Amino acid sequence: MSRYVKAGVDIDGAASSVKRIMEIARETHNPSVLTEIGGFSGLFRAGDLGMKDMVLAAGADGVGTKVKIAQAMGKHDTVGIDLVAMNADDVVTSGAKPLFFLDYVAVGKLRPVVVEEIVRGVAEGCKRAGCALLGGETAQMPGMYDEDEYDLAGFCVGAVERDHIIDGSRIAPGDVLVGLESSGLHSNGFTLARRVLLDDARLGLERRVPELDRTLGEELLEPTRIYAPTVLRLRESVDLKGVAHITGGGIPGNVPRILPRGTRMRVTGKWPVPPVFELLRRLGGISDEEMSRVFNMGIGMVVVVPESEADKAASVLERMGIGAHYIGTVEKDE
Repeated sequence: MSRYVKAGVDIDGAASSVKRIMEIARETHNPSVLTEIGGFSGLFRAGDLGMKDMVLAAGADGVGTKVKIAQAMGKHDTVGIDLVAMNADDVVTSGAKPLFFLDYVAVGKLRPVVVEEIVRGVAEGCKRAGCALLGGETAQMPGMYDEDEYDLAGFCVGAVERDHIIDGSRIAPGDVLVGLESSGLHSNGFTLARRVLLDDARLGLERRVPELDRTLGEELLEPTRIYAPTVLRLRESVDLKGVAHITGGGIPGNVPRILPRGTRMRVTGKWPVPPVFELLRRLGGISDEEMSRVFNMGIGMVVVVPESEADKAASVLERMGIGAHYIGTVEKDE
């Protein structure tokens, strides 16, 4: 056994892992992808897009402490979906179509089977988002992470024609906020959720929770809904003036980011709130204000449309299988 392996880094194992990942990534490729996994960089032929005055959009994000739940349960095939969702759905808020994705997996000890599970989730997320898994990196970092620990980061690049950029600048008083239902916690607020549910309430991840109608672990690992294809299709039917991805900060912290100066949102609507949020509120004694600023509260994406097109937007979303609700309006800010 080499000294490097004894120190915690397995070069041969890493090479073997890349070969396994290569087949998974290939499932997401399209004719625009010019390279295989394993090179120093990935190549994507942007000329195939047929866009005029093309603008690139890029985003980088992680999954946060949701990976702690995956590690505790020994289930690693869904956090990759979360990783793609957090990035692709940031990119699409500008109206850009996600083109390709790269992942970064940092591990305490290389376990090829675990890495393969993670990347399978990433590949599934890429399929749902409509982008290619172009490459990535698996870093062995003993001393930084324990043997069973890992962390994830992702990077997504998309493209949009300059004239079709969605930047919120056309939002005006009277426009309507339409909220798209989330699949649950998504990938935000897990530090507080773990503290309340696991540390304070001492609920086991394998425990079946009646109000959730499944185990706590299954609820917490529910993959983040990926909205990118939905938003792009919705834009074909209605005038999308703004798109906000509801992540850390909730609705109060994210919708104002896309509103022009002189306007503000007024949340007046109601929507079904998934039971996991009420469970957190009750067990944690968390105020309504803090709940709304930490969690998405059942709304994972908000689109801004003219009042005259609000009904049409909701109808289109419902036909695509996404629950949609009028959550408020834009008004003048004195």
